[in-house]
Amino acid sequence: MSILIGLCSMFVHLLAFAILARAVTSWLPIDRNGPVVRALDAITDPVLDPLRRVIPTIGMIDITPMVAMIMLFAIGGALEGAA
Repeated sequence: MSILIGLCSMFVHLLAFAILARAVTSWLPIDRNGPVVRALDAITDPVLDPLRRVIPTIGMIDITPMVAMIMLFAIGGALEGAA
């Protein structure tokens, strides 16, 4: 059982880092249709899109990735504590 919890925790942390990578690439002047950016969008959109419907932007700043990362690290930490 602890192996399954460990795998879930690792998945949650990898998803949080994918969100971080997506946020960083949004600041860089790179092609938004490139394969890496499209892969990050496909991986992170299922997490970020529902949160964007609930969390308003602050001016022109989208804080959804930060909120998602905090939530995912909290979930990952809880899973590691349960293992």
